[in-house]
Amino acid sequence: MSPLFTPLQIGRLTLGNRFVMAPMGRGSASDGVLSPAYAPYYARRAAGGAGLVIGEATAIDHPTAMHMRTSSTIYGQGAEAWAKVADAVHAAGGAFMPQIWHAALMRSPYPAEDPKLEMVNRHLKSMGPSGLYMPGLIDPSLTPPDPVQVEEPMTAAEIDECIASYARAAATAMAIGCDGVNIHGAHGYLIDEFLWSRFNRRTDKYGGSIANRVRFAVEVVAACRAATAPDFPIMLRLSQWKQQDYRARIAESAGELADIVVPLAEAGADLFDCSTRRFWEPEFAGSDLSLSGWMKQLTGKPTMMVGSLGIAREVLEKDAMAALRAVAAGGKAAALGRSRDDRRPAAHARRGAAAFQPRRFRPAGRGPDDDRQPRFREPRPHRRLSPACRSIAPSI
Repeated sequence: MSPLFTPLQIGRLTLGNRFVMAPMGRGSASDGVLSPAYAPYYARRAAGGAGLVIGEATAIDHPTAMHMRTSSTIYGQGAEAWAKVADAVHAAGGAFMPQIWHAALMRSPYPAEDPKLEMVNRHLKSMGPSGLYMPGLIDPSLTPPDPVQVEEPMTAAEIDECIASYARAAATAMAIGCDGVNIHGAHGYLIDEFLWSRFNRRTDKYGGSIANRVRFAVEVVAACRAATAPDFPIMLRLSQWKQQDYRARIAESAGELADIVVPLAEAGADLFDCSTRRFWEPEFAGSDLSLSGWMKQLTGKPTMMVGSLGIAREVLEKDAMAALRAVAAGGKAAALGRSRDDRRPAAHARRGAAAFQPRRFRPAGRGPDDDRQPRFREPRPHRRLSPACRSIAPSI
């Protein structure tokens, strides 16, 4: 554990330790602008010991980058709100990065029953390499349906527009005082849809081979690098799994993974944010290396891992999924299958990767001074430890 408490230098940024708060979507912005409650929320994580805090996925300025109006943005008033978050985190002793994002065809093409869940700019074309849509899955055990065509594939001009939008978001992050930027290239969003052969069926230079499918991501990273300072840290989040298919893979071997991550490192990615569902599982047969371990070995860059840190395996593999299935079937989850008298925190130290209990964050009704914005409260933590919920791999 001791290496996790050592400093790390990434470009101009010096982290006091290697614990990082995950970018977790709160879904409580109003028309793209964060509530004033966000700044103290993130600052408390830095005060609790997280060396780096990463904000929730925030939409770039492309007109169909966000899905619901409760998503945040990083332009106009949205950027001003993130500047306040960065200042608050700095005042608490931490570093801050926003996560820039384009939802792509995770935007539902179907009308929502709840107006609050309706897609922003539904009348405009949603972006996707091949215009394919699959719904997100709540149960990883389900077999996902085949994707359906709901839009025309992106044109070359639309690809260029999205790349330029990512670059403007990175430049904005630097201008408002953030310490770097996290580019969301995972979980079935726009960059990931280009990487994933099931969604990318293009026949031009952006589709087909791995070299072609990674081209869009490479151009996004290179554009963000060109729009910022040479030493401004650029982090890229990647995953094998998708919200649409938990068993999806963009690389079946270490060689295929190298064909993806090496060009990205050469384009300007300083650090890889590796999103997995089980941090302890080997990524490829014949080696004990995880996804983050392979990315570090292949690129020589620092890597971060995330995936069930701090969750007891017996809860993760049994009770949690039983609860989700019950909810999906219309039932109620009873404390992840535990009785009222047995809701004790998991034995985090057994995991050997991070012995910290992440604090949860939930709406607690409307605030008295603003009838649009929710007021937030946090449950009492089980113990006063750092709320970091992911860590940079210690063997940098």
